[in-house]
Amino acid sequence: MTEPTQPASPSSNPRLQALLGHEFFAPHQWKRRLALWIGAVVVALAAILFAKASDWSYHLFQRMLSYGAWIPLIVTPIVFGLLAWVTEGRLRATRGSGIPQVIGTLHIEDEGFRARMLALPIAVGKMVLTLIALAVGASIGREGPTVHVGAGLFYSLGRRFGFTDPKAASRFILAGGACGIAAAFNTPLAGVVFAIEELAGTFEHRFSGLLLTAVIVGGVVSLGIMGNYSYFGQVQASLPLGHAWLAVLLTGIICGLLGGLFARLILLSRHGPLAYIGRLRSHAPVLFAGGCGLALALIGLFSHNNVYGTGYDQARAFVQEAAVTPGQTFGIAKLLANVFSYWAGIPGGIFSPALAVGAGLGHNIAYFLPSVPAGTVVLLGMSAYLSGVTGAPLTSAVIAMELTDNQDMVIPIMAACLLARAAASLFCPTPVYKDFAERMVQDFEHQQAAHAESAEKARLEADALQHVGNTSAFAETAAPVDDAPTEAPEA
Repeated sequence: MTEPTQPASPSSNPRLQALLGHEFFAPHQWKRRLALWIGAVVVALAAILFAKASDWSYHLFQRMLSYGAWIPLIVTPIVFGLLAWVTEGRLRATRGSGIPQVIGTLHIEDEGFRARMLALPIAVGKMVLTLIALAVGASIGREGPTVHVGAGLFYSLGRRFGFTDPKAASRFILAGGACGIAAAFNTPLAGVVFAIEELAGTFEHRFSGLLLTAVIVGGVVSLGIMGNYSYFGQVQASLPLGHAWLAVLLTGIICGLLGGLFARLILLSRHGPLAYIGRLRSHAPVLFAGGCGLALALIGLFSHNNVYGTGYDQARAFVQEAAVTPGQTFGIAKLLANVFSYWAGIPGGIFSPALAVGAGLGHNIAYFLPSVPAGTVVLLGMSAYLSGVTGAPLTSAVIAMELTDNQDMVIPIMAACLLARAAASLFCPTPVYKDFAERMVQDFEHQQAAHAESAEKARLEADALQHVGNTSAFAETAAPVDDAPTEAPEA
């Protein structure tokens, strides 16, 4: 009698074995997915908290204004100077938008450099100091800092999970930046496009899965907490073919030129008249920041307090064609407020303030186009000016469409953004974030070269001292000394 056949074990089943051996089931891949999902949730929660805290900080400033429009003339310069002083040391990486720091860490794979730019204390300091700046009326945004915070959180979490390889860390940094911009604006597609166009500057197939996963998970968290909303509300705007397309031409050229001018002003080139301002800031950063705070307060005083903060309320009023708007001078006044706030060297971004400037400029241009709906021209002005400032036309177009929940203006917005980028290149050929990042990379390389030169000089000096120790007074090689005692001569 034959014995019953035993069922085949999983290990003896070649198909099951091949399936379980697939890369999808690899422990390393699941470890990376877990780190990615946790990071996306943390970044989304941090972005929501940052947004709520930013609103609270600016409301605190508005309450201060209610006691007297003259108060910023005293408070804003003092706090600007204190922020410049605090960020002179270990918190120096918290200065500015934060996006150039993220781009720099993607190009420099040095662990020490990345730790200085993306460490958790830097991420926390970025948020806290930006909130303090908003509480005294700084004309800054929170979107750039959110990108910086997102990249820092992803980088730290990736290292905690054991992903210390430079290439793997770069992917985590990129995914964190994409998740940050998507959560800040509630614009998932813009997060992916921004990471490809602005942060990485290229597209790699291996990056795509990380980006999409981070943005999707972060978007689900934001959707569950904040609900499905558009940043500026739904905007019913359209631009039929015909003479109305003159609005595309005017907004593209005018807003692009002014956007490029703004980028050139905040870059403070190392040659020419702007170089003097840069040298003045480097010699006396605290006093210079205080002076910028005073200039901002004066602009606020003469503009009826319209230029402070992110400019969200003013931009929304323009694009929604509200009955009460900030007025015809808002665009230029807000541009100047943005320049002085960025010159101060304090933490803060330029995305929201740039959208506000673009909305104001679009409102001015709409005055000369009575046959075109004003909200349409404002939407074109916002996207064109943002494209001129950042040098990223595709990201600007996608952000403008997602912020207003408008797909009817796809072609006009993209055309205005491309025109604006071309016009802006007359003042600023290199996109502003990339220019800042390139300077950061060059400074790091110069520091590395200086350290290497110092080390080589110290080595040569040590060799020279050793050589001197082995020569006689006449620079002749000294005879070797026998360690054994010599016998005394016989008598």
